[in-house]
Amino acid sequence: MYRMQYILLLVCVIWPCLAPAANQPGPEAATVRALELKWAEAYKLRQFDVLSSFLDDDCVSTFEDGNVFGKLGVISYIAKPSVHVEIADISDLKIRMHGLTAVVTGAYHEQGVTDGKRYDYHDRFTDVWMKVRGNWKLIASHYSIPAQ
Repeated sequence: MYRMQYILLLVCVIWPCLAPAANQPGPEAATVRALELKWAEAYKLRQFDVLSSFLDDDCVSTFEDGNVFGKLGVISYIAKPSVHVEIADISDLKIRMHGLTAVVTGAYHEQGVTDGKRYDYHDRFTDVWMKVRGNWKLIASHYSIPAQ
């Protein structure tokens, strides 16, 4: 009986030390959070050089309409001259760290004008960032419209 209690006590004391710290906030998670916010701002301000610097050369992005693009396709897709973004807000950010990889989920709200017509939509996203040669790069993203 005492042996079982001793083992249980050891497990309760040692387990938290051995469990991965994947979901604990830290400086790398804070850096990724800041990059997500900068991404949304650069998108709204049409700073394509900034957006391009965040994307890994081998990135893949899936948009709400099902289109899948690499780096050049992403920049071309979001650079449509007929689109004027007024609001590009992200919220409900959750960052899960896995070594040099961060998986970010969140909600996105965009409002603006496209082809002379107002639009307002909400979606969910998953971004995967990886530290490549000392810099965080967006290697994959997926956007989807939430089920009603």
